Amino acid sequence: MGQKTHPIAFRLAAKGTNLDWNSKWFSDKKEYSRLLMEDIKIRRFLEERLKTAGLVSIRIERINKKLRIVLIVSRPGLVIGRGGKGLEELKKSLLKIISLENGEKNLELEVEEFKNPDLSARIVAQRIATQLEKRMPARRVVTKAIERVMSAGATGVKVVLSGRINGAEIGRTEKFFAGRVSLSSLRSDIDYAEIPALTRSGYVGVKVYINRGEK
Repeated sequence: MGQKTHPIAFRLAAKGTNLDWNSKWFSDKKEYSRLLMEDIKIRRFLEERLKTAGLVSIRIERINKKLRIVLIVSRPGLVIGRGGKGLEELKKSLLKIISLENGEKNLELEVEEFKNPDLSARIVAQRIATQLEKRMPARRVVTKAIERVMSAGATGVKVVLSGRINGAEIGRTEKFFAGRVSLSSLRSDIDYAEIPALTRSGYVGVKVYINRGEK
């Protein structure tokens, strides 16, 4: 069997790479499990709430009693809203699902813009999954997605579909390539995401690898 390595975890564990952790905090054994579950709740809530805003990633930082959440999205205007009303409503909703002392003061929300959504593996995978759920032909959907990624300036892209593709009776795995995607080279800036698509025949897994060049 081939040895599979998560491309993000592989680069986080190595020195000299350009990646950083999406969660930054430290706690004792008593608080660790509670804070970990809180992080998961925050991420699930924001992923569902900010689908239309083109969510790329969520960074969570805890310093002393303060909680800082940085949202990287392709459409920051949909998150911030008019005069910052959208951000205030989002903050109030977050305070209902987390336990934070003096939350209004200690919870900080920041929004950063991701300028090229076609170079985000998460956005591309979400787009493919949504179209598969609408029963569009898998090969056509993936081919168009790969063309958009390559025209956006990517060095290479790889898409893997697993499951009952196009409603087939037997599940299978199909791989689509364009350009060069070197998963073992630490110099390559690889963005990776996996999103499940719930079709009428069952789940189809969507994995997207995007090579954004060397750094």
